[in-house]
Amino acid sequence: MAILSRGKSFMESMMGEGSPKDLFGRGKREQQEQKDTQHKLERTASGGRRWIKELSSLANVVVGQCARILLLQPDELQQHFEEEAPVSAKYQAKYARNLLEYCCFQALSVATRVSGHLKDKDFRRLTFDMMLAWEAPGVSSTPSVKVDVESTVGPNAFARLAPAIPVVADIVTAHYQFEALTASTGGRLSFPVYDKYLGELEKSIRTMKSLATPSLISTLNIGKDEMVIDVDGTATTQPVLQHIGLSTWPGRLTLTDQALYCEALRVVSYDKPKKFELSADLRHVVKPDLTGPWGARLFDKAVMYKSDAVPEPVVLEFPELTGHTRRDYWFNIIREVVLAHNFIRKYHLESDAQAEAQAKAVLGIARLRATKETFHLLPVRPDLLLTFSVAEQLPGGDIVLEALADKLRKGDSEISLANELAISDKLQSNHGESNSVPSPSESGARANVFKEDGMVVGHVLIGDLTQLEKAVLQSQVTSKKVEAAQATIDGVKVEGIGTNLAVMKELLDPIILFGSWLQAIAAWHDPFQSSMFLLVMSYIIYRNWLGFVLPTMLAVCIAHIMRLRYMNKGPRNLEVVVPLPPRQNTLEQLMVLQEALNQLEEIIQSGNIFLLKIHALFLSALPQATDQVIWLLSGITVVLACIPFRIIFLIIFLDIFTRQNSIRRESTERLMRRLRDWWYGIPVISVRFIKPKDKTQ
Repeated sequence: MAILSRGKSFMESMMGEGSPKDLFGRGKREQQEQKDTQHKLERTASGGRRWIKELSSLANVVVGQCARILLLQPDELQQHFEEEAPVSAKYQAKYARNLLEYCCFQALSVATRVSGHLKDKDFRRLTFDMMLAWEAPGVSSTPSVKVDVESTVGPNAFARLAPAIPVVADIVTAHYQFEALTASTGGRLSFPVYDKYLGELEKSIRTMKSLATPSLISTLNIGKDEMVIDVDGTATTQPVLQHIGLSTWPGRLTLTDQALYCEALRVVSYDKPKKFELSADLRHVVKPDLTGPWGARLFDKAVMYKSDAVPEPVVLEFPELTGHTRRDYWFNIIREVVLAHNFIRKYHLESDAQAEAQAKAVLGIARLRATKETFHLLPVRPDLLLTFSVAEQLPGGDIVLEALADKLRKGDSEISLANELAISDKLQSNHGESNSVPSPSESGARANVFKEDGMVVGHVLIGDLTQLEKAVLQSQVTSKKVEAAQATIDGVKVEGIGTNLAVMKELLDPIILFGSWLQAIAAWHDPFQSSMFLLVMSYIIYRNWLGFVLPTMLAVCIAHIMRLRYMNKGPRNLEVVVPLPPRQNTLEQLMVLQEALNQLEEIIQSGNIFLLKIHALFLSALPQATDQVIWLLSGITVVLACIPFRIIFLIIFLDIFTRQNSIRRESTERLMRRLRDWWYGIPVISVRFIKPKDKTQ
């Protein structure tokens, strides 16, 4: 309550002064002043302590800055922390970092409401120093902390503190934003790069605000609740080519947070715009496409869009001399808007929650553009910087979206999102004045949401993680496992039909041998074996024991897996040895249709990967997954053994024909996604080729 009231007084004084510079203008003097007294306690005239003994020198400098923003003394901030923090947040091992986070988040909740804070150099320096201090918050963390432009920040500090400035990073994409900013610096973020990124981000937001000119709004008839995100094909850029059938029209393309507008270029003006509504439930499809003269598919520089409202697909080509960066950028931002509205419809968001979801999409696009301008290059994976795009494809992304939807419904959202962008009058009215501070009642309501989890400051928990943060963390852990498993696949993919067939033949060797044995039995090559097989199978069929055949086979399979796992305690050779087949003649390859060969090769590769993953499960390449398979097979064995086969068959029949029912559709999609995530997380064992032995020797 005291901090909020002082923060509000500070905001009022800042609005009266009309400049944010005084907020951070004395930062360097404050740093020097506190560094000169880091070995003793400095007290004010009133006796207030300005140096906190539990914190490192840089952390004390940062806390001093935070106290200045909140019109408090450092010891007063520490006292508030002691009174409000749960016991778990005050353990000695966590005390320094939690206290630092408390001070930083309290200060940022006030400082981010100062108009123009993002372009202020001192604000950028302070937020960067917060990250530096977060990595070494305690007095014993490092002997000394050097504060200069050469200090660098790690991923965890950025992911923890940057989302507290909603424009700078989002909780869902913070780690990927950090990777994009540090792709060329060895995984550490320097201040010059961070400073340049924030400068470009401020320009990106300013550009978005300036796009909605009166002429553009009147021409496109843009609604009051729409925000223009980007425009391409203007006089300063090459026109965007719109392909419909065999017709091609150059023109201008405009994307808002609700629709896509295409205007054909005439002699001195644009034709009547075509509007493609992205917010409606029209089964939108957006994907990269190829274009060329007279319908030839030669140039990979286009985006194909279709929906239920479009009679035939619309292809938008983005010409450029080299590469397809322009196309990739537009493809990702169009898809992000579509996915944002899919998210809104799926979780039935309304009012403020809907506005915040749209703001998240817009801010993600602003960050993507700022990152591109920072390095004059589009990131390798631009979709990873967009909230809804990354959640759509990550393992466990649906859990992240559920947590995000719940967060938005509860009103625990970054209330400065709309204020920073000034998205529209509607969004601003949802969140109040642009420089308002949350009232005590609002903060109390938000605190009640997390009262059992930790201490809430703004939309962040001190000493704990929110459900959204937990979902994102779990998704990242699973994603790393999937990436590691996918990396093993690249090492076993081989080219050539003959080579892939050789791998498949080796993997299917047990089945091939079993099939050959059955053929030998049927051909009566060995009369005794054939006779015994005939008698046994006849008795099984006569006694109606066919229902026990499959459980028996599964039991044998389980026993075989357990034998391979527990009987062979020594180092296992997790690889398949394949005789190297003779090379195919180039002329023979050319005689076969290339397209058919490529398709067949992909099918065989996929089959090999499937079989290699099965081998990995049998050989316990991933013990946790192998245990799950054992338990699953055991459960199936028991079910098949205890329930009559006709009942099982009926259940399977009903399951297959009710999967797309409206009642089961969502649960089926969730189950299939879990199975897919689990399967993608299974690595494959390596493949080693050997030369066949010479039979003449």
